[in-house]
Amino acid sequence: MTVSGTGLHTGLDVNLTFKPAPENFGYKFQRTDLAEAPIINVDVDNVIDTSRGTTLEENNARIYTTEHVLAAITGLGIDNILIELDKDETPIMDGSSRFFIDALIEAGIEEQNAEREYITITEEIVYTDEANKIVMIAQPDDQYNIDVEIDYETNVLGKQTANLKSISEFKTEFSRCRTFVFLHELEYLLNNNLIKGGDLSSAIVFVNRQISQEELDHLAELFHQPKVKVKKEGILNNLDLHFHNEPAKHKLLDIVGDLTLLGKPIKGKVIAKRPGHFSNVQFAKLIKKQSNNHKVMNTKPPFNLTKKPFYDVKQIQKILPHRPPFLFVDKVIDMNTSQITGVKNVTMNESFFVGHFPGEPVLPGVIQVEAMAQTGGILALSQVDNPENYTTYFMKIDKVKYRKKVVPGDTIVFSLELISPIRRGICHMKGYAYVGEDAVMEAEMMALLSKNSNPAKS
Repeated sequence: MTVSGTGLHTGLDVNLTFKPAPENFGYKFQRTDLAEAPIINVDVDNVIDTSRGTTLEENNARIYTTEHVLAAITGLGIDNILIELDKDETPIMDGSSRFFIDALIEAGIEEQNAEREYITITEEIVYTDEANKIVMIAQPDDQYNIDVEIDYETNVLGKQTANLKSISEFKTEFSRCRTFVFLHELEYLLNNNLIKGGDLSSAIVFVNRQISQEELDHLAELFHQPKVKVKKEGILNNLDLHFHNEPAKHKLLDIVGDLTLLGKPIKGKVIAKRPGHFSNVQFAKLIKKQSNNHKVMNTKPPFNLTKKPFYDVKQIQKILPHRPPFLFVDKVIDMNTSQITGVKNVTMNESFFVGHFPGEPVLPGVIQVEAMAQTGGILALSQVDNPENYTTYFMKIDKVKYRKKVVPGDTIVFSLELISPIRRGICHMKGYAYVGEDAVMEAEMMALLSKNSNPAKS
């Protein structure tokens, strides 16, 4: 389903197309107008600017004004989606999420089989900016709910509040709420040619000073309107408010969009006073840090070793360059974009048991580390096109601990998770190895994902 419109800041016509995505895909943008159609992952670490919206950059490609599209995705409970764009900015439409919501509903939303993963708030997180009187707080809660308060300390727009009790309210109560701007901000943007695609249908304009008829006539000319006047509510007559607190509701909409940069739905309560894109992004980074610091491995014993493999050994050999006797992963039983679970069956036929140790055979610790690294390598290589053309190389092995012996007859399961997103080919993972329900080994690993100088040909 495609939404077509104009980019607010660039003034260029743009087509945005929503495409279905498989389980564990997450949220991704794709610039179809650029060579090789680069992917931009929806990740708070990819934010490069928040001055006039939330801008993402990855793989030498940018996307401007992402927040209203992302709010629609979270507002409808979508977990996996590809968003194609043929320009570098999303269409502004009427300054809300409504058109994106309508397009997604028309396209249809399907339930998938994978279990939904959450960012769960386990302790209070606080972001403050005293200079701008901004406070944002996240607290533990069973569901995602948000309280917002704004106060611009003007007669025309003073204190307002908005509350989202459940994300299911987003479509009817928040998706129509449009962005807003004060007249002096609008004048600055116009004078500096920063809203080439703006018109009076894409924002609520608040007038917080006396304005002459000559200025109103000039605005009418700029926006190709027959006449512009100030309504008694202190806004231009370009549109009517959907709600008396539409500005506060739009700020809540922006929070939903910007916190989508965490990549997963949130379980927790958010309280925000005077939020903006910069504070939203800094707040999201704090949440992500807490999530990484307190993350419990989602894949841990007991494992279902009888389920159909995610990858069998033949498929693994299409990804990894390793071959027997140095291939130490027999199958992958589970995997998503940040986590993998691999299996090695330990048998007496392994060649190293001839010397380690003949009378007391024990799986060497270095082999366990190598097997864990190969499992992590499958996760890293699965996220690039033509993985057979890449190799992973160790950069660092840290915090290795061996807890119990692994002997012939054991099935050792390696469960690894990304500590941080893969950036510039650097993979940083934390892994655990289990035999049954017992942890036998753990380590942190860093590797470089490198393209081969002589890629394979097909």
